[in-house]
Amino acid sequence: MRVMLSSLMLLLGGAASAAPAPSSPPEPVVTSVMTQPLPEYPGKEALILTVEYPPGGADPVHRHDAHGFVYVLEGRIVMGVAGGREVTLGPGEAFHEGPADLHTVGRNASQTEPARFVVFLLKDAGKPAVLPPH
Repeated sequence: MRVMLSSLMLLLGGAASAAPAPSSPPEPVVTSVMTQPLPEYPGKEALILTVEYPPGGADPVHRHDAHGFVYVLEGRIVMGVAGGREVTLGPGEAFHEGPADLHTVGRNASQTEPARFVVFLLKDAGKPAVLPPH
């Protein structure tokens, strides 16, 4: 019995290690549309981006250190910040995150259809649009 149990454990262990490792979700395609200095607000600029999530696409956890406004053009996306609830948005719906927010959830709600949205950031001039969590 002990030999049979050992053989079964080896077989199961081998099957588990042969299973493919989970892959990362597809990354979004981000396109810069416009950057505009804001002379009335020294040191600040507006940045407009378009983002396309492929089916199953998602962002890693990040922050913007900016006021960010998201407007969905097509598909459905799920957004959320630390301490807030996740929301699912469709075309014509919007989402806001503030400079102190940690963007914990950003993903396509669909595994089969792409999603597209516009992002409008009010940020410090010259600072990257996407920053690591901290």
